[in-house]
Amino acid sequence: MSHSRAFPLNQHLIAVSGQDQLSYLHGQLTQDLNLINEQQFLWAGHCSPKGKLWGAFKLFKHQTQFYLLGSPAECEASARELKKYGVFANVDINLIDNAAIFGILTSDLNATCEVLGVSFSDEQNCCEFERGIALKLDNERLVVLLNDGAELPQEIKLESDAVVFEEAAILAGEPSLNSDYIEEFVPQMINLQALDGISFKKGCYTGQETVARMRYLGKNKRAMYIVQGNAEQATQESDLEIQLEDNWRRAGKVVSQVFNRETNKYSALAVLPNDTQLDATLRLKHSPEQLVSIQPLPYSLEDQ
Repeated sequence: MSHSRAFPLNQHLIAVSGQDQLSYLHGQLTQDLNLINEQQFLWAGHCSPKGKLWGAFKLFKHQTQFYLLGSPAECEASARELKKYGVFANVDINLIDNAAIFGILTSDLNATCEVLGVSFSDEQNCCEFERGIALKLDNERLVVLLNDGAELPQEIKLESDAVVFEEAAILAGEPSLNSDYIEEFVPQMINLQALDGISFKKGCYTGQETVARMRYLGKNKRAMYIVQGNAEQATQESDLEIQLEDNWRRAGKVVSQVFNRETNKYSALAVLPNDTQLDATLRLKHSPEQLVSIQPLPYSLEDQ
């Protein structure tokens, strides 16, 4: 019996190389680049000068390059902006839109790693192996980037639709922005600080003033929530409404969503006011019969 299922992911990469890659990215991203090594991937945001995100990425180093892994919209926007300012530094920035990237769900991480030929130490969540690079998201989820020509082992069941993996990412509270939301949110509005994706000690980077103001002056009024409901069919929703006594009013925006046909569950990440009551009654604006409720986040939003 297979312990694991693999799903092709619609994600892109940005590769950053060149002599100034570390200092250049350090001045562009919310993460402290000095913490990145070949054993660790970390979350990082890339902001506009106004502190609004081009994207939220998994950032890792492989051999002589840094890589940013994100949605196609995030990678396209971020690569464009990195190239714009990169002309003043000795860096090469390449958008890779044809990489073989798979999500793996497993009920037995050790067995799956053995089949892949991957070995993570206790402190490690990023690992090079014969077929490519593996990122460990948690004890049930891996992301694998295959080398050219490499394939997944036959023992891992390959599925064509990544819905179940995307649902797991939503339930883990991991943001992914589509083209509607590029340059829309400050990092804290999509909980990037809770994923350790913001360094508040690293010094200057693009958009830093806004990000710091949100933290130290309490200016941030929004956060990202997990919402779920039983559903009859898939829907592409952009807005949520909240019930206040007998009326409904606009509550917030759906950042990513998925409909699981096996369980008839609609799951989404939504940016709502950060004082939204956890027992609030919410509905999808364009499918008002569809009610959703807030689920617990797997991490704390309190400032550390």
